[in-house]
Amino acid sequence: MFSKFKPTWMVDAIYKVTPAQLHALGIKAVLTDLDNTLIAWNNPDGTEELLVWIEEMRNAGFPVIVVSNNKDSRIKRAVENFELDYVARAMKPLTKGFKEAQEKLGLKPEELVMVGDQIMTDIRGANAAGIRNILVRPIVDTDGWNTRINRFFERIIMKHLAKKHPEMTWKGGIE
Repeated sequence: MFSKFKPTWMVDAIYKVTPAQLHALGIKAVLTDLDNTLIAWNNPDGTEELLVWIEEMRNAGFPVIVVSNNKDSRIKRAVENFELDYVARAMKPLTKGFKEAQEKLGLKPEELVMVGDQIMTDIRGANAAGIRNILVRPIVDTDGWNTRINRFFERIIMKHLAKKHPEMTWKGGIE
């Protein structure tokens, strides 16, 4: 039952994922959550580290698409400075947003990776869509009210997964 929430990889931050790592795994594009994955949920401007990472992905030929449950206006305001494409109202953990991003890119699920900070939405949805995924630590320790509910259940699920899968530990990149 809990296996549908198991991340493919666990990495400290999205910035630790490199083009070389992605290339070695046959990944051709990155799907990413917005809040607490790319940017702090309460700071839509991002960081210098984020800008460098996006540029590194772009220069290596890896498209990055934001797949978020947020409304269009919220995502547009957040990503316009980064010049990223996005899918709004993705309805994660349903596969709708993942399939929409996949169609935009014209790639197969095995050529994509989803990066997110929540197992209830990002990881569960990516697993349902057949997309490998990376769980990252949230950028900030606070969440919007709606995410706090997910975090409660997430702690329970992660404890169960950690017992069954002791290899599930935070790493500095993907292998």
